[in-house]
Amino acid sequence: MTATDLREKSAEELRDQLLALKKESFNLRFQQATGSLTNTARMRAVRRDVARVRTILNEKAVSAAAEA
Repeated sequence: MTATDLREKSAEELRDQLLALKKESFNLRFQQATGSLTNTARMRAVRRDVARVRTILNEKAVSAAAEA
C-alpha cells in the first residue's frame, strides 16, 4: 500500500482500513505469542501501514481545518 493510493481514499475508507489493520496486527501478535507466526516481516509491514494511514488521516484533518 502506497501513500498515493491512500490519499485517493476518503476519510471513512481510511478509518475502515485502519480498523482492519489493527485487527490484523492483533492477530499477528497473538500468532507470535503462540509460536505459529511464520512471516515475522508482516508485523513490521502492518505497523508501518498503520502509521501511513494515520498520517494521511491527520493530513486530511489539517487541510479540512485550514479550508474552514
